[in-house]
Amino acid sequence: MREDGHDRRVDETMWRPGTITRRRFVGVGAASVAAAGALGAAMLVPSPWRQLFGAEKPIKIGGIQPLTGPAAGGGLMAKVGQEVAAERINAAGGVNGRPIELIVEDSEGKPAAGIRKTRKLLTRDLIDVGQGGFMSNVCIACMPEYRRARIVNMIGVCLDTTITTSRCDRYTFRPFDYAPAQAVAFAPYLVNNIGKKWHILFADYAWGQTTRDAYREGIENLGGEVVGTTGIPLGTADMVPFLSRIRGDFDGLFMIFFGKDGVNVVTQAYNLGLHNKYRFAGDGAAVVAGTNLPAQREKALGFVGIDRYLPIFQGPLDTEHHRKFFDAVFEQSKQYDPNGILPDRYSQSNFEALNVLKVGMEACEFRGREDTEKLVEALEDLQVYAGDDFPTGDRLLRKADHQAFTNEYIFEVVKGDGDTYQPKVLQVVPWQDTIVPPACQFA
Repeated sequence: MREDGHDRRVDETMWRPGTITRRRFVGVGAASVAAAGALGAAMLVPSPWRQLFGAEKPIKIGGIQPLTGPAAGGGLMAKVGQEVAAERINAAGGVNGRPIELIVEDSEGKPAAGIRKTRKLLTRDLIDVGQGGFMSNVCIACMPEYRRARIVNMIGVCLDTTITTSRCDRYTFRPFDYAPAQAVAFAPYLVNNIGKKWHILFADYAWGQTTRDAYREGIENLGGEVVGTTGIPLGTADMVPFLSRIRGDFDGLFMIFFGKDGVNVVTQAYNLGLHNKYRFAGDGAAVVAGTNLPAQREKALGFVGIDRYLPIFQGPLDTEHHRKFFDAVFEQSKQYDPNGILPDRYSQSNFEALNVLKVGMEACEFRGREDTEKLVEALEDLQVYAGDDFPTGDRLLRKADHQAFTNEYIFEVVKGDGDTYQPKVLQVVPWQDTIVPPACQFA
């Protein structure tokens, strides 16, 4: 197979494209992150489309991503997903005959910077709709800004449960899954196929804490037991002081981490020999999002996880819709890394979030922020279906809490061909089987 990606026929169990090198997985280096930061506030309406749309005023869609800081790799791929969606929308004639103008600002992964950049988008750039957000604590800090401005806020990555429960907001929508739905999908497999007793390791901030709570409830509701929990602060390089205290009689370590923290927790737990005592499992972000798995390699072997997206072609993901998305994201990522970067849950959820907005805006004939209330109503109880806009499948965006429900993929990390490791789908849980009752009362 050619390494330039032009001939990428593969077996359905393999990662695409072709023979994946460590360079391809770990391509988000300093140069890529610097490029992302430099392009962070660029408008994404290529000049040919300005000519095509003539004098039509663009619909401005703006948002924040962590283009610098510890989450920059994920933020970069979130931005790539936005770019691919915006370019496709414009190539197809825009929305209601008008182009999309995408403005992405760098939140630095910090609430204060996120608020400052969000205010800029709302008051100086005068965006019509918000779409973005990566770190849950940053998303939570910025939600009131959209509420005060009465502008729709379509979240792209943030998973903190409270965003659509205790903090739910009329103007904020989450068009992908969240921890309670994941726990409903995954807890039966954990308890029935691996073991009854679990210790939960989690990133000690908003997302990790609420995800911990959801899995504790899910495991205990099925007769299992969470024997202990250990929170580790974000960005902890040396996790051994936390991991070395974990001992006792239980079956599995459930890990709730992402990015470099995911690499560290799996690698260091393995080095301490914990894999000989307990089964490793957890949120898919710990191993299959971004560049984690090539760094963990055999230390992630046997890890059982759950995710809304996997960059493989198995089951419901083995479609032309997914292949088109995969190839488009891979090609778009080459502007940041010449070798290309594989799609992940961050590029997927932002790509589909922008397309959810497109469907809603077309339904209500949206012209600008003065039509916000019409857009809110169009998005509530919106159901979309598998296709080029939604390569991961159907979903419902529930009116009661503005929370979506999507297919979930339970997977195991297995040895691939040559010197590779990859996820293998064990079970597909349809979105209808992940629904949990709403816990929201809009102010």
